[in-house]
Amino acid sequence: MKDRRPSPSHLGGTIKRLPHELPFRLHILSPGQMVVFAGALAILLGTALLLLPWSTVPTKSLTLIDALFTATSAVCVTGLIVADTAADFTVLGHAIILVLIQIGGLGYATLVTMLLLTIGKQIGLRDRIMMAEALSALNLEGLVRYVKTIVLWTFTLELIGAVILSVRFVQEYSVGQALYHGVFQAISAFNNAGFSSFSTNLMAYQSDWTVNLVVVLLLILGGLGFIVLIDVSQMFRGERFRLHTHSKLVLWVTGLLIVGGGCSVLLLEWRNPQTLGDLGWSDKILTGFFHAISARTAGFNTLDMSHLTNASLYLLIILMFIGGSPGGTAGGIKTTTFGIIGIFVWTTLRHREDVECFWRRAPMVIVHRALSLAILSMVLLTFFTLILSMLESHHFLSLMFEVASALGTTGYSVGEGGVLSLSASFSTLGKLIIIFCMFIGRFGPLLVGLGSFRDRDARMYRFPESKISIC
Repeated sequence: MKDRRPSPSHLGGTIKRLPHELPFRLHILSPGQMVVFAGALAILLGTALLLLPWSTVPTKSLTLIDALFTATSAVCVTGLIVADTAADFTVLGHAIILVLIQIGGLGYATLVTMLLLTIGKQIGLRDRIMMAEALSALNLEGLVRYVKTIVLWTFTLELIGAVILSVRFVQEYSVGQALYHGVFQAISAFNNAGFSSFSTNLMAYQSDWTVNLVVVLLLILGGLGFIVLIDVSQMFRGERFRLHTHSKLVLWVTGLLIVGGGCSVLLLEWRNPQTLGDLGWSDKILTGFFHAISARTAGFNTLDMSHLTNASLYLLIILMFIGGSPGGTAGGIKTTTFGIIGIFVWTTLRHREDVECFWRRAPMVIVHRALSLAILSMVLLTFFTLILSMLESHHFLSLMFEVASALGTTGYSVGEGGVLSLSASFSTLGKLIIIFCMFIGRFGPLLVGLGSFRDRDARMYRFPESKISIC
């Protein structure tokens, strides 16, 4: 039968792009790959801007690799630094870093969606799929409203944090400087970036409850994910009667990690004279829990990380590996992945088939993705640590700590003896490896956990089952 579908010639000879499609669309890329591509583009643009002579102070000349490292760390909301953020960059440089952090925290999909809505464009199905993957949304329903809520939550919480911190900093700085430090810390904290406008991060405010509590609250709220924040707010407003299973799992795992991590840090560092040993008991509790919370992808520190015991460093590696929650500004394999794997192990030990939590059954495809993501992350952590150990002459645990920090987009580091991260002492190849780790840590789950690498040909058959002994 003759194909009667209209050809381009019947439509005037040209195929016009639909008004709802994003500009410069690369149709060969999946929605998840589009977000990754946009992230790489933002990093390259940020690198070019940081290389401008007006971005650094006259006494500081930023090399290409250091500019690329800084831009990647900002877009991937990591916080590892190879240049002193406070001393080496001008106001313009700080503004560029903050914009890159905001882009990395909110995400390309959110920003583009708001831009299209601002200019009156409609959001097509492909764009909604991209938004759902980038934001880890549970479904496509009400996605545009969801994005608007995310932007509102982000700027509201950052504003509240900036105001409180500015009022605190005005006791030591002028109004302009206090406002600047407050805004910088608030944006960096909510986006779990770990960048600070102070050369020594927050070490000068180790015992300051106001600064510590505001930063910690911003870290937790940013790390919980917008799915949970919106879910909880709707329940308090009476719009729903119970939380989603996702939100329950996130809150339970987050609570266990905060309590367990904080108590573990206190136990391991309580008598260490170089960290918590000389502090009062209230300051010990504040500092211990601050670092347990910050370790899960934030990177702010009030202690010199190089003085931590080996046991504490390894504990923080575990916390950095787990990270925050989906749909937020945090990295790591995510709390839900950790929770699902834990429940799966418990289910297997009890010889049950269904992975159940909160009277609901988790789909096996989610369990498989969680296991795949965790195993791949462990392989990457091991592989890049081994490579760096052959390239750099540093202690093995320090190198693993740096790689875990990059993959978890945390920003913690034992340092290079000054205010910079250990990566500052690496060779160019070593820095490139950390750059790649930060990029994979931020955008890897989009390609692995969300299934951008799909088998295009659906298989209509299954092989016969065969028994294999594993113990």
